Amino acid sequence: MGMNMQKMMKQVQKMQAELARVQEELGTKTVEGSAGGGVVTVIANGHQEIQQIKIDPDVIDPDDVEMLEDLILAAVNDALRKARELSAEEMQRVTGGLNIPGMPGLF
Repeated sequence: MGMNMQKMMKQVQKMQAELARVQEELGTKTVEGSAGGGVVTVIANGHQEIQQIKIDPDVIDPDDVEMLEDLILAAVNDALRKARELSAEEMQRVTGGLNIPGMPGLF
């Protein structure tokens, strides 16, 4: 039984190292969200941090700021959704769908 426990601990350590590597890589991977047919685009990294916002100057209407705000909000939400999906996919590859008790939302 001791041998199986040692083997399991080595596998857990290997998985932890792989998870740390994936977390680091997620900071360098980006996704793009958009709204209004691409008039507003938002780039986020795999850590769900907004990196850049691009706005087509033609969509800027001082008399309709609310529309621009809505487009930005939609593009940000799209980018964050894609960043969450990217993170989940990368973690799924490492864990193989393993659900570790006590760590809800990590995978």
